[in-house]
Amino acid sequence: MFKGKTLLITGGTGSFGNAVMKRFLETNIKEIRIFSRDEKKQEDIRKQYKSDKLKFYLGDVRDIASVKNAMHGVDYIFHAAALKQVPSCEFFPLEAVKTNVLGTDNVLTAAIEYEVAKVICLSTDKAAYPINAMGISKAMMEKVFVAKSKTVKPEKTLICGTRYGNVMASRGSVIPLFIDQIKNGQPLTLTDPNMTRFLMNLEEAVELVVFAFQHAAAGDIMVQKSPASTIRDLAQAIKELFNVDNDIKIIGTRHGEKQYETLLTKEEYVVAEDLGGFFRVPADQRNLNYDKYFVEGSKKLTKIEEYNSNNTHILNIEEIKERLLNLDYVQNELKKWNNEIHLLR
Repeated sequence: MFKGKTLLITGGTGSFGNAVMKRFLETNIKEIRIFSRDEKKQEDIRKQYKSDKLKFYLGDVRDIASVKNAMHGVDYIFHAAALKQVPSCEFFPLEAVKTNVLGTDNVLTAAIEYEVAKVICLSTDKAAYPINAMGISKAMMEKVFVAKSKTVKPEKTLICGTRYGNVMASRGSVIPLFIDQIKNGQPLTLTDPNMTRFLMNLEEAVELVVFAFQHAAAGDIMVQKSPASTIRDLAQAIKELFNVDNDIKIIGTRHGEKQYETLLTKEEYVVAEDLGGFFRVPADQRNLNYDKYFVEGSKKLTKIEEYNSNNTHILNIEEIKERLLNLDYVQNELKKWNNEIHLLR
């Protein structure tokens, strides 16, 4: 599939970019280009892997010239560069627009110009019924790539996207926070114990992108079915794994948070194609012939509810622990924790 090809990963030094890079580094791919503005992380990756297949490009998706500099000879793009932190995007919404919306347009404009065969844009569950600046900017990003996909023939450049939920133990997520609080003997801070979130690991996020690469048509949004848990049960599962009894402190909902997250809106669920472990949301292919909107509608909203973290499979504590133990991060933290406990005895 990627034999002899060149893959560009924007935001390539982030959690997802790193996982994609490791997934393909040992294949017969010709070259993996890591595009990001973080020279320290690029240097760390360069020293760690020492691979001739890895090429590093310092730049910012906000600057189309730096994007074009990395685009020569690229076959495929996984576009992961984004501002992802909900609180920071709430305080600096225009920064989210510059990176998540305008940056995406820059990547797609350059990809079309350089005739890149396929571009996969990564989105988030927060883009469905968005209430915060990060989600709104990602929703606009989706609109940008769907609209852009209509401007180019798919046999020249096929543009599509993925939407996924919380990636467990990724940068800024709650699992590392809970573990740090355990290590410091602090209470575990919960916004709302009944709040639910989808739980995916990085490997599943990579599989979704690969699935989209193999099966998506132009303008599609591909969604992976995912289990979820309450924040209370997630905290309890981590406490049990670390064999601690830290208190739980309810701090209340933060800036821009929802009670639950949505992967498919009602409107998308109506048109979505069920592919087993995935949903395909096709792009609306109507054009700007306004008269048609007055004489020809689309499907009725026959679905009662959307696909969200409250009506998917809710994991129990034992199931959460099993998923946590599959994470290298949690395994490493458990080893360090048990060594520290052993030394104290």
